[in-house]
Amino acid sequence: MGCSIAELRNKEVICKLNGTRIGNVDDVELDINTGRLVSIIIYGKGKVMGLFGKSEDFVIPWESIDVIGEDTILVNCECPVPKSGRVI
Repeated sequence: MGCSIAELRNKEVICKLNGTRIGNVDDVELDINTGRLVSIIIYGKGKVMGLFGKSEDFVIPWESIDVIGEDTILVNCECPVPKSGRVI
């Protein structure tokens, strides 16, 4: 089964270790020599209407991706726990 980059961008990323919703895929990193996907990138969230910068982007290496489902990507990596403590 194949998946386009546009389809990846619509998927929600969930950490399998603690159930944290990390965010949606915003970008991907490709190895131009091999044509393989190296990592998926979730952009950091803006702080106070973008006036005080943003948090760091979260880069998830391909090796940490466990399952790519219809709507969700499950990953095995140390995931940041949001300040709100929201865990699904």
